[in-house]
Amino acid sequence: MQPAGLNEISQTAPFKLPPLPFNHDALAPHISEKTLSFHYDKHHKKYIDTTNELIKGTEFEGSKLDEIIRSTANNDKYQKLFNNAAQSWNHWFFWNSLKKDGGGIPKGNLLDLMNSSFGSYDQFVKEFADSSISQFGSGWGWLVRDADKLKVVKTQNADNPLSHNLKPVLAIDVWEHAYYLDYQNKRNEFVFEIINNLINWDFAEYNLSINP
Repeated sequence: MQPAGLNEISQTAPFKLPPLPFNHDALAPHISEKTLSFHYDKHHKKYIDTTNELIKGTEFEGSKLDEIIRSTANNDKYQKLFNNAAQSWNHWFFWNSLKKDGGGIPKGNLLDLMNSSFGSYDQFVKEFADSSISQFGSGWGWLVRDADKLKVVKTQNADNPLSHNLKPVLAIDVWEHAYYLDYQNKRNEFVFEIINNLINWDFAEYNLSINP
């Protein structure tokens, strides 16, 4: 079942900034309204607008966003387009990975898969946090499905699991603009606040249920 509040990015160009699945102040005090205003209204919107500009008159003008990402990954000719298309998608995915009063231990099949993949929920938290915190410079922490297992990976800059034939399940944005106004250089505190208080397990379950 699709989670409440899930807003897809428009399927083909011109892409539109999808509405947030929560109000700007809904995630406080873990993520402030001020941070969301900058992060969503300025950063995310800029990626969407730049993607639309870059595909005008090109072979990608009628493509879906995920198709653009897969087609331009690791191609120097399209590096700028990849960066903006991937960041447009990454941010959409990140917003939906969060919800007010989230976090805690998942249930049912998701918990079973987590236990078989990591050994326990606590071990998952350790690996997810360590991977996200240790990403050097700008990037992302991901929970992904690889065949019949869950695993955590990190990517640099705009890179994401779609470029590596992995199924994304959850994301944490560890670019400085995601947390600096609230946490300054304490990325570790930001990451644990997300995992403990904001993770949207409904979105994770949905991602595992579609095209398994």
